[in-house]
Amino acid sequence: MMNRQGNRQLEPRTSFFIIKAMKFPERGSGITIENLWPEVDGGRFPAKRPAGEPVTVWADIYKEGYDVIAAALLYRRTATPETAWSQTLFHSPDNDRWRAEFTPAEAGMYEYTAAAWVEVFETWRRDTERKRAAGQDIASDLREGWELARAAAARAGARAAAPAALAEALARPETVPGAGLLLADETAAWIGARAEPGMPTQLEPARRLRVDRERAGCSAWYEMFPRSQGREPGRSATFPECEARLPEIQAMGFDVLYLPPIHPIGQTKRKGRNNSLTAQPDDPGSPYAIGSEAGGHDAIEPGLGTLADFDHFAAAAQKHGLEIALDFALNCSPDHPWVRQHPEWFFHRPDGSIKYAENPPKRYEDIYPLNFYCADWRALWQALANVLRFWMRHGVRIFRVDNPHTKPFAFWEWLIATLQAEDPGVIFLSEAFTRPKVMKYLAKAGFTQSYTYFTWRNSKAELTEYLLELTQSGAEEYFRPNFFVNTPDILPKILQTGGRPAFQTRLLLAATLGANYGMYSGFELCEGRALPNSEEYLDSEKYEYKVWDWDRPGHIKDWIARVNQLRREHAALRRLDTLRFWHCDNEQILLYSKMTADRSDALLIAVNLDPHHVQEGMIEVPLRELGRGEEQSYSVRELLSGWSAEWQGRHRPIRLDPQENPAWVLEL
Repeated sequence: MMNRQGNRQLEPRTSFFIIKAMKFPERGSGITIENLWPEVDGGRFPAKRPAGEPVTVWADIYKEGYDVIAAALLYRRTATPETAWSQTLFHSPDNDRWRAEFTPAEAGMYEYTAAAWVEVFETWRRDTERKRAAGQDIASDLREGWELARAAAARAGARAAAPAALAEALARPETVPGAGLLLADETAAWIGARAEPGMPTQLEPARRLRVDRERAGCSAWYEMFPRSQGREPGRSATFPECEARLPEIQAMGFDVLYLPPIHPIGQTKRKGRNNSLTAQPDDPGSPYAIGSEAGGHDAIEPGLGTLADFDHFAAAAQKHGLEIALDFALNCSPDHPWVRQHPEWFFHRPDGSIKYAENPPKRYEDIYPLNFYCADWRALWQALANVLRFWMRHGVRIFRVDNPHTKPFAFWEWLIATLQAEDPGVIFLSEAFTRPKVMKYLAKAGFTQSYTYFTWRNSKAELTEYLLELTQSGAEEYFRPNFFVNTPDILPKILQTGGRPAFQTRLLLAATLGANYGMYSGFELCEGRALPNSEEYLDSEKYEYKVWDWDRPGHIKDWIARVNQLRREHAALRRLDTLRFWHCDNEQILLYSKMTADRSDALLIAVNLDPHHVQEGMIEVPLRELGRGEEQSYSVRELLSGWSAEWQGRHRPIRLDPQENPAWVLEL
């Protein structure tokens, strides 16, 4: 039927509501713990931090009612399941948001969680104080507090350590002390440390934290082809000859020396110069076509020398402050021993022949890709892990992985976890120029560092947007970027057309925006010759022996050395999380700052993004963030050219000439 307003009204009738009996929950504390941070995908993956740096943990912790609660951060290194928890108290509750810190001392996998409980005695003390302040009778409350005090003393097993007045009172348990004793701070501190907590709650499951050694968080990579370090055209340099370049690379300030594949190169379908399909008899081929009768991934290309030569080279590099990183390229030439020994590890055509790699319209007939899903996949995965173990036994603890996004994610998660369990200090760099979500998933799956899109970000808007994504979107918890300015495969357009200023500014941006960066040799010579209409180097040393004049006119070795020196001298440049962008009214000038947490080291950096023209503008100095007033004068020193001045005010003029001073690095 309808009511007066025209709305349908239900017919009155007798109704029976059957309520299904619910099982009573387990009696708990009533405390809620949620939003524990850092957290990656609900705990599916670990967050990442470098060893020796404080880890700040946040959690939302609250309870119904008005009980006083306390909370502790529990943490431990997960070396063994029996490892005991360490703990530190959460503090500074701000609208139910709690904060604590711990500092993992060494690399490895850690886990952490939060526990909370009711502070029974402190709750009693607070409520009793309120009643006393209101003039209410607190005799019954004092008896209740005295029972809590006696229980705490019984738990302690002795009263000798109690404050004198409390110890004397505990000797006469039948007499209830007065409010002055029971409500005293000294009494509360002693009882609180010994009272039984009220129904503790612990968040489950614990979250994981991957702690890496210091070099994972801050490094400067120099990439070079060992075979091109000699002085004789048409012949591969040897590892002993490569040692001659170590002092120069050290002088430029690098700490990681990265080598593309150093393994035997196949003969079948060998590539010629500039990636031509036909090789001449003296063409060395691409080092990424791995494997010949001389061996596979655990062998040395004969032209470079022997395994003993490599060991000597690596030891010499270490003496020069350089750690060797090796390329882990999962490619096999048709001549690789595995092709004969394990043909089942490869893809096959219907006629039984093995498929070569293709990326239409490109064809890589000198490479056979591995089939990670073959019937014998477990043996293949173990063989690849054993390759890395082989080089780890020869002192290599850093691996740059070629095209990891074309291999199963599950393989990387298994491989990296397995090897880092054996050596927590091993580092993996993901060379994955692919879709953003894939790049980030590889980082979650275990890669220590990751290539980025920095190589193609040139304008102020592009750089600002991308760096904010890397530092303030949540990705910073697991994605550790490595800003390579160029690679053997990528000569960006700005380096092809921008001349020496472009090389200077791109190097400075990479080295100061991030904490990890790298460059491929030839960059210091401002090598910008490319194949027509491409980002490929002309006469690339991927396909031929090169002889370089490392002192040719126009090089920027001194500039590189100065920038890397600044990274060593200034802690602010060795981290990414404190990066902040500031206003400049010229779109060709990028302005940003880096500072330590205590602001004892603060740098303001301005870069002219236009390699062809002088740019001027007005910059904003972050005085408020440095704890200074706008009326105060302050000293600035420009660290690239050395000038200094006394400034006043938040806004200052700037002029950057790409030929003379393409950037300012200001120490405030």
